[in-house]
Amino acid sequence: MDVSVFGTGYVGLVQAAALADVGHRVLCVDVDTHKISQLRVGVPPIHEPGLSAMLEDNIRDGRLLFSTQASDAVSHGQLIFIAVGTPPDEDGSADLSHVLGVTRQIAELMDRDRTLIIKSTVPVGTADQVAQLAREQLDRLGKLSLKVRVVSNPEFLKEGSALADCLRPDRIIVGTCDADAQDQLSELYAPFCRNHEKLMFMDNRSAELTKYAANAMLATRISFMNELANLTERLGADIEAVRKGIGSDPRIGYHFIYPGCGFGGSCFPKDLRALLHTAEHNGMPLRLLQTVSEVNDSQRQILFAKLKQHFPGSLAGKSVALWGLAFKPNTDDMREAPSRYLMEALWAEGATVHAFDPEAMAECRRLYGYRTDLHLCATRDDTLEDADALVICTEWKNFRVVDFTLLAKKLRQRLIIDGRNLYNPDQVATFGLDYCGIGLRHVVPEVPAP
Repeated sequence: MDVSVFGTGYVGLVQAAALADVGHRVLCVDVDTHKISQLRVGVPPIHEPGLSAMLEDNIRDGRLLFSTQASDAVSHGQLIFIAVGTPPDEDGSADLSHVLGVTRQIAELMDRDRTLIIKSTVPVGTADQVAQLAREQLDRLGKLSLKVRVVSNPEFLKEGSALADCLRPDRIIVGTCDADAQDQLSELYAPFCRNHEKLMFMDNRSAELTKYAANAMLATRISFMNELANLTERLGADIEAVRKGIGSDPRIGYHFIYPGCGFGGSCFPKDLRALLHTAEHNGMPLRLLQTVSEVNDSQRQILFAKLKQHFPGSLAGKSVALWGLAFKPNTDDMREAPSRYLMEALWAEGATVHAFDPEAMAECRRLYGYRTDLHLCATRDDTLEDADALVICTEWKNFRVVDFTLLAKKLRQRLIIDGRNLYNPDQVATFGLDYCGIGLRHVVPEVPAP
């Protein structure tokens, strides 16, 4: 099928690559000329495992094209994905200006019937709004015979495994009551349903709410575990034992019950705020989810709070080694990452940060520029030079196995604050290191800090 995609961010680009890889002819459009010129030679603007190779293969085979012209996309695709950004406004509501702007463009350029597929995460009722706007534009331009179908098709991608999620989805949610659109989406996604049927058809509003509800549920599990972890520290219990105990219950399971230093990224915080705004706007405040958000806001400060406990006077003049800048492994995305809250708090105190991340170094430089209290190091261990303490923000695989003897030698205060519970406290203590996780029992180091 001939498919066009407006937007080459995380969602649009990954979706486009996956569709091209199964044989569809896909054209992507974006207003960013530099991004498009890079994409034409197979260079993605994001880090996502496997994406670069897939782009190269499908560009070479002529199934994946890129343009800066909206007219190219509208003339090419019988199915047109809208995958542009919906950034939060100050009140938490989703900004739909890009979605509605693309809708106007498509309607103005249409000369045949088209199906618009909303891939962006949007509030409930957006599909109705898009359909109304498109119809008004067509009528205004005298295109009375043209038909526009609007489908809600939310994404459920996880950064770091987005391509795999797209190629092998758990489910494909499609919101539409139009029989022709159902047939089109069934044909489009047939290659992804060979093992078993994954398409779930429902009305537009239910599909839109499903996306927000899924992320809200996952965010709730995380905040619950974080609050429980903080309680276990007070009680002298071990959150790892508790996690395994409750996770073994099949009604609960092990997914998203890992305590940490708060959730970040482009989805959970934004989508939670948007759902809270929608509920408030409709006269039904969601008290549980408001608390979930408040717990996460507090948890983002926990790494800094633990450092302050060990440096009760002031952190001014201290040097902190920081492992992990991205909000999660296998991505370079630092949007609302715990590392940012920590670094900014440290800088406000007058401390210096020596940081390393396998993928997010360039993004960190883009965000913060060159400053005297931020040193981006070439390797993980380079951060330890002249460091008073080590803080771990992201659970990259290459942080899991370390030389504790080296850490004990390098860290002046022999202090590790671990926001991801990567290590065994008993083992770490044998090297004379003071190790503080999230909800873990504190084990007194066998050798005191000098």
